Amino acid sequence: MQAQEPLTILIAEDSAADRLLLSTIVRRQGHEVLTATNGAEALEVFRRQAPHLVLMDAMMPVMDGFEAARQIKALAGETLVPIIFLTSLTESEALARCLEAGGDDFLAKPYNQVILAAKIKAMDRLRRLQATVLQQRDLIAKHHDYLLNEQRVAKAVFDKVAHSGCLSAPNIRYLQSPYALFNGDLLLAAYTPAGDMHVLLGDFTGHGLPAAVGAMPLAEVFYGMTAKGYGLAETLREMNAKLKRILPVDMFCCATMLCLSFQRRTVEVWNGGMPDGYLHRIATGERVPLPARHLPLGVLNPQAFDDRTEVQAMTVGDRVFLLSDGVIDTTDADDRLFGVERLQQLFAANHEPDNLFAEIAQALHAFRGEPRDDVSMVEVSLLEAAHVVPPAPVYSDSGQSSPLDWSVSFEFRGATLKRFNPLPYLLQLLLEVHGLRTQGGAIYSVLAELYSNALEHGVLGLDSSLKRDAAGFARYYEMRNERLEALQDGYVRVHLQIKPQGAGGCLVIRVEDSGKGFDVARVMERPLDGVRLSGRGVSLIRQLGHNASWSDEGRSACVEFFWEG
Repeated sequence: MQAQEPLTILIAEDSAADRLLLSTIVRRQGHEVLTATNGAEALEVFRRQAPHLVLMDAMMPVMDGFEAARQIKALAGETLVPIIFLTSLTESEALARCLEAGGDDFLAKPYNQVILAAKIKAMDRLRRLQATVLQQRDLIAKHHDYLLNEQRVAKAVFDKVAHSGCLSAPNIRYLQSPYALFNGDLLLAAYTPAGDMHVLLGDFTGHGLPAAVGAMPLAEVFYGMTAKGYGLAETLREMNAKLKRILPVDMFCCATMLCLSFQRRTVEVWNGGMPDGYLHRIATGERVPLPARHLPLGVLNPQAFDDRTEVQAMTVGDRVFLLSDGVIDTTDADDRLFGVERLQQLFAANHEPDNLFAEIAQALHAFRGEPRDDVSMVEVSLLEAAHVVPPAPVYSDSGQSSPLDWSVSFEFRGATLKRFNPLPYLLQLLLEVHGLRTQGGAIYSVLAELYSNALEHGVLGLDSSLKRDAAGFARYYEMRNERLEALQDGYVRVHLQIKPQGAGGCLVIRVEDSGKGFDVARVMERPLDGVRLSGRGVSLIRQLGHNASWSDEGRSACVEFFWEG
């Protein structure tokens, strides 16, 4: 029976009669024949003409078939060149030696042409199968390299975006151990215009490019809105809405987001689906859990999304510790989980807060076998405000179009006060005045304090003395959320005036509210310090602005800023 496609077959046989017989049988089957009289000659023919299959006599002069087979297999490399040994050997050990030398089958003498034809066909099928496997492997490898390259490009672009923030700040320590080239964990940090710090630790479903699809727009929203002065609530709402709009239904992002205020000495927290974070109070050793109280980003539609945050008081040296579930789910060689309890034991055993992060990282490294998930953790500590130096924004225009003589007034009423943060808009308006740009951070800080004082103490009637300790501090912000949600009326008015003054100018900020006011004389008698949990806002305004004054029983505040030409 003739083969479907003719093969080139090398017959290595020292017997002329056997060589002629085999050549005749093989040619009748439609194949091309090459011949050799010993192993060395067979090797040379193979080098020159690369036959598809070899019929190899085991016992030949110069070089026997065993050595020739070994060298032919080495020359063939990954390509399968079947070798059928021709042998009169019958002992099992001798036949096994044929296979050990690289033979794929053997044919006993005297030769049966039907059996020979069947073996040639079987070896040809095996050869073609091997060639197909190698081809598919190469295609898979090529496709894999293509995907890896795409991920490298995505990672390079994303790293430029992700690391455009302040992850290198002296109060941040972090560890990221990627399970994939582009992993599902995301760590972002950036300064606000007021010098506060926003930090986000996120964990997307999936790895690789699917994670990158969500991470890029999330980082864009985070950095863009933080730079403009938006708070956690507005930034979280926008991130959630964007992810809900662009991601498939089975993708979302668990995330913890912080706002660390060095001036107010507070941390504001939102946790959506991440493991508990911890606020470590250095003075007492207390660890306050920061549990998940919300669903992950990208799950709820914008109307159902809950942006409520918790605010905790901090002192200098206190630190916040966040982690992804990859830390808890890390397994050792025996498939045991690292777990929350082991993490708590590390917390309890630590006596040097500065070493805690390194101790946890070391314990993870010593514990885990093969990583099964992304492992990310970050520690953010509170520094003295004077030690925090956010980079100054860079402006490239000439200043010739700067508006120099104008005023504008806004009144924000009940429904607007509930949901709208006017500060980014007001800052953007003021930074059109080129002479004010170098003071942008101070102006934003003063605006934020004036506005929050007007809203919280004026419209909502909250008493700052509640914040005399950590428990009262937490209660203060609970009441703030409750009263803001129930707010029906009241107003905050903001009046901005720019006046030319010599070669420079003056900015006048006036903020009024509908509240009951406060004892201005008593508050103004306080020293300019930031030690107390309450009353820091007025001190900050007096330090950063000029000619700060309050009138109408505290319901109207006025601050000035100056610049030179």
